[in-house]
Amino acid sequence: ELARDGFEAALRGELDAIAELLDPDVKWHGGNPSSGCQNRDEALGWISNGLARVKNVELVDVVGAGDKVVVLIRPAGQSEPVANVTTFKDGKVVEMVHYPDPAEALAAVGG
Repeated sequence: ELARDGFEAALRGELDAIAELLDPDVKWHGGNPSSGCQNRDEALGWISNGLARVKNVELVDVVGAGDKVVVLIRPAGQSEPVANVTTFKDGKVVEMVHYPDPAEALAAVGG
């Protein structure tokens, strides 16, 4: 539910609501934790710069797997979805990992 709430907040452009979901030291990357966003401010900056793109993204599904969820999204103009594996700790997002292939994201969480 938190992942869905965050996605809907992004669609509405509500950065304050997103900030509340993110741990101060959240990591957001494409498989290499030392690249990508290294904290809440960087993640919010990336989201803020991409709000126009986010509004053209369809939420396909959210699949729970313990403290992780796979968020399946379909960017505008793409027939196939992509995925983010989002890890929660104490109700905050501590890591998001992007996967171009949803099957890899599901496999990463044991699904």
